[in-house]
Amino acid sequence: MVRRVMAFAAAACAAMVFAGGASASTPGGDVRVTHDTPSAAGYVSAYTLATGHAYTDGVLRECSIARGRQNEPSIAVDPRNTHVLIGSSNDYCGTFGPPGDPATGNPAGPIWLGYYRSENSGHSFVDSLVPGYPGDTSPYAALAHIRTASSGDPVVAWDGHGRVFLGSESSDDPSGSPKGFGDEWVATYVNSGGGTINDGKQYQRTVTVAKGAAAPNYFGKFNDKTSIEADRTGGRFDGNVYFAWSRFAQNNADIYFVRSTDHGKTFTHPMKLTPNVGNVQDPRIDITGNGHVYVTFDSGALRNGQEEGNWIVKSTDGGKTFSRPKQLVKYEPWEESDIDVNGGSERDCGDDPPCQSGYTFFRNDSTTFSTADQFDSSHEYVYLVYNASKPNTLAPTGTTYGSAGTGVGSQSGAYYVRYNGATGAMTAPRLLSNVAVGHQTYPSISSDGGVLHAMWWDSRNDPAYSPLRPIGNTASGHTTRALDVYATRSTDRGATWTTPVKLTDYRSNGNWEQFSNRTVPFGGDYLWITSMGSFAYSVWTDWRNTVAGGDPREIGDGDHDGADVKQCRAFDAASASYGPDTCPHAGGLDQDIYGDLSP
Repeated sequence: MVRRVMAFAAAACAAMVFAGGASASTPGGDVRVTHDTPSAAGYVSAYTLATGHAYTDGVLRECSIARGRQNEPSIAVDPRNTHVLIGSSNDYCGTFGPPGDPATGNPAGPIWLGYYRSENSGHSFVDSLVPGYPGDTSPYAALAHIRTASSGDPVVAWDGHGRVFLGSESSDDPSGSPKGFGDEWVATYVNSGGGTINDGKQYQRTVTVAKGAAAPNYFGKFNDKTSIEADRTGGRFDGNVYFAWSRFAQNNADIYFVRSTDHGKTFTHPMKLTPNVGNVQDPRIDITGNGHVYVTFDSGALRNGQEEGNWIVKSTDGGKTFSRPKQLVKYEPWEESDIDVNGGSERDCGDDPPCQSGYTFFRNDSTTFSTADQFDSSHEYVYLVYNASKPNTLAPTGTTYGSAGTGVGSQSGAYYVRYNGATGAMTAPRLLSNVAVGHQTYPSISSDGGVLHAMWWDSRNDPAYSPLRPIGNTASGHTTRALDVYATRSTDRGATWTTPVKLTDYRSNGNWEQFSNRTVPFGGDYLWITSMGSFAYSVWTDWRNTVAGGDPREIGDGDHDGADVKQCRAFDAASASYGPDTCPHAGGLDQDIYGDLSP
């Protein structure tokens, strides 16, 4: 009976994808996903989007003009209708106010989860925020059981019945105290009526699935690094929702997991999946066609011979119990780092404090991403991609900068492996694109409906490329446009891959100093691809709309990195210092999410 249900689901999926035609995933012009600009329609309340009744507030008005920052995008296509896509990101659009008044220059609103909806296969999007943000007084606000003032690390998953689930880590005390909290929550949207085009349109609830400690400055127990998936197999666990994250405590991190068997209304008590390993992050949940649940994650070196690499655990009972962690791959990580002028270790470099090398770069590390095809009832495959230092490319940098340890540089490659959960066998790691020039970072992969799709950031077109320097940095420390997105596909379960295609129409400079009061760059910790059969869609963080400028605080300090953004500051003679930026809407903070159809 289960096999027949899964076969029917796979046949229905194939028919739906075929109706869209192979050309549905031919890359076209880049699509701006986030419209926090006066030249677009702005942000719409979730309440208005679902009901048609008018509602707005100060945060939504601010988001409509902010020209703010968005990063760490996620996206998922509706398995019942590939016209419907739901995306999200860390959305900073509401962080300045009061709305329309750039003179204050002070944070006022939340960093929150965006809800970006397309009903035309990603050719355009309508933007909203998940309800429950500070300042939300809509009728939906009472349905959001959230105790925190900000949220991030968005993840999105569909079940097979028109529901979409958005997961988040969340932190900060709405009262303004230094309490970190570090909670995890899941929001549910359902079909609003009138056919599958309205799947995932009506907000229903948000529930907190794990609470962090109330310790200040994120000490104590702090939950982070999210993952979510729902069972769409049509089998005995169909409709289950699974959520995982990293719990940081006592200088260690473990993977925790919860499940819901009532469509996101309630979740089980958090369960630790990593009793024998530590310092682990970046969980991803995958479900094979027989309903087995896998969680992959990556690890740093810790103790007892633990080496850096990626790991996997397995459940055959719908997430009730899991196997002990098994390491699949050991690799030399690619993690950009430096030493600042005060002697501290840094994962990113900007102006406060600058790094000894003189480079400016955003955080960029080795990560693991994985997927499984829920419509494949013949195989129990889990597909993983990760970026790591390519062997034989390690060399001294001649500076304090390094990607394979202090003062050691390397080239980053995007690798792929296929794990057979039924037998434990695994293919040898292979590069998705073996090129001599350029770094490949933050790869993502998707597989539902018989076709594998992968994408990643790629610096092969960086005019200043060197494995001994950060992405987009010349030898003199000047930054330049260096990042594109490339994508590829496989129709034989990863045995072969097509020649990668460049998705981006514009090469970005990811090193603009837009964070920490305009002193540090940040691009987020992941990109995303979603697919159903031959249809695939990718989203990425993009800087094409960032407006360059000068930072008056740096006059005379010799900083010529070309990474300063538009800002307006007045000099205060009494304190002999410059005040806050009073023109946050002028484009210096304009960091966006863009997307495109993928091969």
